[in-house]
Amino acid sequence: MNTLDRRQWLKTIGITGTFALLSGPEAWAIESEPIQVASQGLIILSYNENPYGPSKNVRNAMQKAFDNGHRYPFAFVQELLDSIAKKEGVSKEHIVLTGGSTEGLKATGLTFSLNGGEIIAADPTYQSMLHYAEGFGAYVHRVAVNDKLEHDLEAMDRRITSKTRLVFICNPNNPTGTIIEKNLLKDFCHSVSKKTIVFSDEAYYDFITEPDYPSMVELVKENANVVVSKTFSKVYGLAGLRIGYLIARPDIASRIRKNVMAMTNVLAIAAAKEALKDDAFYKFSIAKNLECKKHIYSILDSLQLPYISSHTNFVFFKSGRPIQTLNQQMLQQNVQIGRPFPPMLNWARISTGKVEDVQLFCKALKTIMS
Repeated sequence: MNTLDRRQWLKTIGITGTFALLSGPEAWAIESEPIQVASQGLIILSYNENPYGPSKNVRNAMQKAFDNGHRYPFAFVQELLDSIAKKEGVSKEHIVLTGGSTEGLKATGLTFSLNGGEIIAADPTYQSMLHYAEGFGAYVHRVAVNDKLEHDLEAMDRRITSKTRLVFICNPNNPTGTIIEKNLLKDFCHSVSKKTIVFSDEAYYDFITEPDYPSMVELVKENANVVVSKTFSKVYGLAGLRIGYLIARPDIASRIRKNVMAMTNVLAIAAAKEALKDDAFYKFSIAKNLECKKHIYSILDSLQLPYISSHTNFVFFKSGRPIQTLNQQMLQQNVQIGRPFPPMLNWARISTGKVEDVQLFCKALKTIMS
């Protein structure tokens, strides 16, 4: 499903439309073969995974790909690059295929901040690029989010110096689930890209419910100094296969590509190609996510616990107690939730898993907070 179709579809769906989407033969076919996670009974709602994937179509494609397991992946990658390029509206030269978007983040951080280069990022935010770059001598300026837990763009802009090699934007942000107002986002990225590289991590872009919300791929098409990361780990349910990609101007893409190490594999390539075609599973995943967030919001409202309305597949809420304590209490109820996110150590992140697992989380949280 292309971006325009996704936006139009999101205009017509809300929480109230979830159950209508989940009826009918397509939904039944997907649910008829649930994926069983080997968790020894522990309900895992900590990693923002899509527990309904891979879809049946994707699994079939992977099984066929086993016959190519003795071949190197570069022999099969061109068709996937063609599909991604078509989806994003760019050429294949704009695409850097990576082992999950995490490898793309790390390769970019290494490319632009080696040996003392500076990176500016929100705090808290996703740390993969930042920690990796620090290990190679980069200096990270962490700028606290504002009182709405959104990126403080003005403060981030003020931190830019001649040593700044990259400004990192995680949008929607992990762990807060917030998005940047779309006009502010475009203005900020356009302005900052004239000074340095802007990296827009869009791992959760598919879950945004605001109509006509832009991807910063728009600026890549304008030849700006912008890099965008995407992943097959979230809405497509392929986290365990490790495949993602970057979109950047060809000269920037070429520089980053030299620092990609693990790359991906034949099974992941086959899975990703099929996932891009599986529109029914895409819609199913988004609908289930909306349904789960409705349950989470309901229990948090009933317990009067503050939370951020999320544009992702997780919810960030204020528990009012140290996260280490809450984590242990939840584990005693057989539920695993997100790790600590300094400096917000009395806030918790809960992923949207299967509906029945989220319902058990709600029951456990009520028990703990009562």
